[in-house]
Order: sequence, then structure tokens, then C-alpha cells
Amino acid sequence: MILPCYSAKLRSASRRLGHRYNAALAEFGINITQFSLLSMIKRAEPISLTSLAKKMELERSTVGRNVKVLAKMALVELTQGDKDQREVTLKLTQEGLQLLKAALPHWQKVQQEIEDSLGEDQILMLTDLLKRL
Repeated sequence: MILPCYSAKLRSASRRLGHRYNAALAEFGINITQFSLLSMIKRAEPISLTSLAKKMELERSTVGRNVKVLAKMALVELTQGDKDQREVTLKLTQEGLQLLKAALPHWQKVQQEIEDSLGEDQILMLTDLLKRL
């Protein structure tokens, strides 16, 4: 018996979910990655770019590119770190806070649709399985 490639299956599911979230967030001019970054910055601010990348389990360069876009959109403020001036510290601007607040119900709607589609037991199982990976 030939088993499916687990990586390909996870990537496919991730793309499908990403499309759903991106469609819900499109009117705000951000994608799900940027929404997640804004959310994490809000929870941990001020936070260094390096710490944010670690928390998000993403490459620092990927986070840096997305943060530059968010800064150009005036959603994130970048400052030099206090201890290490080579490090960048991030915090949300007032515009970033307002956008996050406005976009949150749209993100929550997709979350609820997924929960409704799978049911509580399968959501708990999915969450547990993903943690194990």
C-alpha cells in the first residue's frame, strides 16, 4: 500500500485554509500571515523581530519582509532595540490596532465555519495531532 505524502497533504490543506482566511481579510488589505503577525505583535509588544520570528516559527527574513509591508501600511512601528541597535523592535500603531480590531470578526467567522464543518471533537483531535507534529 502506498501512503500519501503527509507533507503534501498538509501543504494542500494549509493552502485551502489560507485562501479562506485571505478572502475574509482581503477588504483590509492584509493576508492571514500579516493578520497573525499583527496579532502576535499586539500580544507581545514591544517585541523584537527575532523574538517574533521565533514565536511564529517562521524564518526571520520572512517575518522581516512582511513587517516591512506592514510598516509601509503604517500598521507597525519599527524602532531600534535598546540593548542592540542592530535589532528592530516592533509595536502596533493606532492604525494597526484599529485594523486588527476591525478584521478580528472576519477571522473569527472563518474559525467558526471551520469548527462548524469539523465539529468540536474533530477540532480537538486536529489540534492535538498538529501539536504532535
